[in-house]
Amino acid sequence: MNYNGIILGAAVFLIIGICHPIVIKMEYHWGKQSWWVLAVAGVLFGAASLFVTNILGASILGAAAFSCFWGIHEILSQEMRVLRGWFPENPKRAEYYARRRKALGDIEKYPSHKHLKEKLES
Repeated sequence: MNYNGIILGAAVFLIIGICHPIVIKMEYHWGKQSWWVLAVAGVLFGAASLFVTNILGASILGAAAFSCFWGIHEILSQEMRVLRGWFPENPKRAEYYARRRKALGDIEKYPSHKHLKEKLES
């Protein structure tokens, strides 16, 4: 029997499950400016996957790399979720959130960013 598919599926499931709370905590403590941490981690995991000779290990590292890259998108989306009130704001960063809300309130001046206001209001 070949268990590689089951092992890979379980590993990817675990990686995604671990990345979700990491993204939430990163946005809470450091804001969306911490996206570069995920980018560096993704590049490191991707590079490591190129040098691992075991196909299963390389696949797991590749999955971790692209989960980090997807996390960059999610950390940017997480800020919108916080602004909507779906997740708690960090009280230490209340001034930042107030500025972001004000900027999104003035969004009519920037038609190319109109979708952000629609996202915030929905």
